[in-house]
Amino acid sequence: MTLFLKPLTPWLWPGLLCTLVGCGTPGIDVPSQQTTRAQDLRLSEAPSLALPAQWWQSLGDPALDALVTTALQGSPSMATAQLRWQRMQALSGVARAASSVQTSAGADLTRQRFSANGLYPRPIAGNIWDNDTVQANLSWSPDFWGQHAAEFAAAWGQTRAAQADAALARTLLDSQVCKTYITLARLWAQRDLAQRSLTQKQTIHTLITARQSAGLDTSWERNPAEINIAEAQAQWEALQEQIMLVRHQLAALTGQAPQALDALQPKLTSLRLQALPAQLSADLLGRRPEVVASRWRVEAASQDVAVARTQFYPNLNLSAFVGFNALGLSHLLDAGSQQVGITPALRLPLFDGGRLQSQYATRQSERDLAVAQYNQTVLDAVRETADAIGTTQSLHKQMQTQASALHTAEHQYALVQQRFDAGLVNALTVLATQNAVLAQERLYIDLQARQLDNQVQLMKALGGGWQDATATTDQ
Repeated sequence: MTLFLKPLTPWLWPGLLCTLVGCGTPGIDVPSQQTTRAQDLRLSEAPSLALPAQWWQSLGDPALDALVTTALQGSPSMATAQLRWQRMQALSGVARAASSVQTSAGADLTRQRFSANGLYPRPIAGNIWDNDTVQANLSWSPDFWGQHAAEFAAAWGQTRAAQADAALARTLLDSQVCKTYITLARLWAQRDLAQRSLTQKQTIHTLITARQSAGLDTSWERNPAEINIAEAQAQWEALQEQIMLVRHQLAALTGQAPQALDALQPKLTSLRLQALPAQLSADLLGRRPEVVASRWRVEAASQDVAVARTQFYPNLNLSAFVGFNALGLSHLLDAGSQQVGITPALRLPLFDGGRLQSQYATRQSERDLAVAQYNQTVLDAVRETADAIGTTQSLHKQMQTQASALHTAEHQYALVQQRFDAGLVNALTVLATQNAVLAQERLYIDLQARQLDNQVQLMKALGGGWQDATATTDQ
């Protein structure tokens, strides 16, 4: 219900408002959820590794650097996140303006014939007149209960959350480009290995065919060799298909045509590992964009609760106007054509069938939901980082073991090669020993790629070099 009152003596307004405050009450606000703190998760207080904004450059591949730069400049997902942030900035500006004095001016020039049987008497009735108005308007809604301040704080919290979302989109994109690039490098290494394996099996087949012609072997030995060649060719073709698909995926991530990267042949040996942290630190929660975004959504939801609380209290709006109105343009600016008015409007909640209570309870539930989502985001962030750190340590040990196995296989192959040079074994024995080397190299390549992929995962888990610049932004 809205009451329109005649102007009152100024000193009567505070007393009237204080009298009306008791018309509605929201009750006591008791949050049902509490945010998770760093100490609850036993995170170290020591500062974590500070990552550079262009962390992918630590992998040491200029071709990868160029792809990430292209992706960040042309990705639709990045543009979408940026536009959402800009939209929230504009909306926060609208919220900020609510507590300001609003002024406007306008002119209304109307020429009309007035009814001879209407409200107006002669000489107006039955004749054509100009009904003209020039007027300035002013309106102001005093923020007695902090509604406008809370609305702006809620909008500002959503703006900061949108900015963190944009940073998250950037981190997800650059890490995905790096992971896809590493996958492509692994496939090329495996393809080269598959080519060597195919060549080796073709050599074995040639030797067996020669021995069969000489009567030393039969088709019993030749048939398995032909099967091995077919399997090696199928494996090589499968790797070719995977390379094509990953190239297309990488082109899509960087906003290019599918065939744009058909000549790209990255090498695992061109990528390097670097030392990474072995423990989780408390500042992780301020470096993960999704954690920061969730925290600001909790703040925004808390301010929405404050806004809902103010709806129980009286709301005053003041408006005024000054200008000229006259029948006939020639008299518009005459002194007698002046008009001045003031309109105080008081909104007083009396009986609403429980609407305000329900609205208030809804905002409280939304705040508690935001807190629960923030806590889940924190747990996921800590788990993901702990997983990446643990995997880093495990892969280091696996790599040491695999390097030892590869060295042993290569040493065994060298010994057999020496025996072949001395005429103690035949070429088939040498080629069979080479199979073990190829198998160990295949495992080594996979572990090498997993190490690089996990390094990217850990970089992402540590926030991708992002810092919450909004922490010091002036509202």
